[in-house]
Amino acid sequence: MRRICLTLPTNRACAAAISAVGAEADHAATHFDVEVHLLILDSSDAETFAEHARVVEESHRAPNVTVHHFSEAQQRDFLERVVRRSGVVEPELVLDLMLPSGVSYGACTNRAFLIAGALGCVSVHRRDSDSDYQVVGGRPVFPVHHELASLGRTAADAAGGVSETALDPEHNGKPVVMVGSSFVGELSVDIGEIARLDNDVYHDVVSLWAPLDWPDERKRALVEESFTGAGTDPFVRDHSTLTHVDPMRVDMCNISFLDEVYERVPLPPATDTIGSDYFLMHLVYDGKLPGVLHNRNIVNFYTPERRTDAGFTAYQLRLTKFFLSMLYLNHIYDRMAEAGAALLDDRHRVRPDAVAALVRESARLDRGENVRRLAVIDRSYRRLGGRYEEFADFLAPRHERLLEEAQEDIEDFALLIEAWGPLVRASGSTELPRPTRRTCPDPTAPCV
Repeated sequence: MRRICLTLPTNRACAAAISAVGAEADHAATHFDVEVHLLILDSSDAETFAEHARVVEESHRAPNVTVHHFSEAQQRDFLERVVRRSGVVEPELVLDLMLPSGVSYGACTNRAFLIAGALGCVSVHRRDSDSDYQVVGGRPVFPVHHELASLGRTAADAAGGVSETALDPEHNGKPVVMVGSSFVGELSVDIGEIARLDNDVYHDVVSLWAPLDWPDERKRALVEESFTGAGTDPFVRDHSTLTHVDPMRVDMCNISFLDEVYERVPLPPATDTIGSDYFLMHLVYDGKLPGVLHNRNIVNFYTPERRTDAGFTAYQLRLTKFFLSMLYLNHIYDRMAEAGAALLDDRHRVRPDAVAALVRESARLDRGENVRRLAVIDRSYRRLGGRYEEFADFLAPRHERLLEEAQEDIEDFALLIEAWGPLVRASGSTELPRPTRRTCPDPTAPCV
């Protein structure tokens, strides 16, 4: 029986999401020959953590489901022991990259990857606390069903379990390393108000995640499909495609990876930067590794915190840092696409050294493009007025520091890739805290 890790990282109140993901864990254990480790990485405040703990304690999970609800202190304790055991250089910096003081979408998932290794899991399946499942005929539509049907099988074996195949036969012997889908509902990035206020500004801002030398036509095409996911059409029936999965078609709230990917290369640990957790999608795609794209899209929604003044400022800062990160990531993605099969060894495994070299190469890029990005944001937000103009005032004295941070973030990513192998090996022999909730032989009885 294989072990899998279904993980929900959170730093906010999300009792409903914990219950919903628990039901998905039950579905996986009931319909597949798997042992499910439901991993809740909880960095929320003490009161919220206590509420989440009550939800976990009062739940009745299916056989072969074990719930781990780890506070940030428990995560830090585990990571300190892993880092110490790994023998990596600059251990304090590595620990900070794994559990930074700021919000990091990449770092929280990297922690899930290491904990999955400690649990002996062969795959990680990630969900988000600001999303939910579609419901059809009174039943939730769980993505894990497609994930477990294909993940880890060779492309040749997986072909019989999907709706269609769009993969050259030369890839039949490679494993399916990623299965994912997208979302329906609100935009994945909270910028709909900008489009309503001024469509031209919306175009100028959203196009900042493309290389600035792209022609206008190509930028317009990118803007039209950016952050929209699968639109708003509800789920009707299953459809899945065995293919090289386009990163634009999947989202990190609805993704699963085989350990052969995430145990080779981590995610960028940049703080306060949306989109920092999408790197592995590009690596799988550019390395020509098989994946499955399905249509069990998750429902995306916005939490009330984003509507507060503090939430607005924090979110717009994360969006700004995302645009600045693209100077480096666009270069890396282009170079990975050029490398193609050279990113893999003769066993179809990702070569961390090849990836780290491209990341370090990008860190030497001239910052001029990012100076222009900040100028566009400043001009655009001042044109919008109101709280957007206030954000431009907030950002203006921080321009130089943001340029520095963007470069430092990519340098830190290269360092973490180089340290990742020892960290993964150390995690496999590092003890975790006891699970919060053990498997229930009888789901109607309380677990002890």
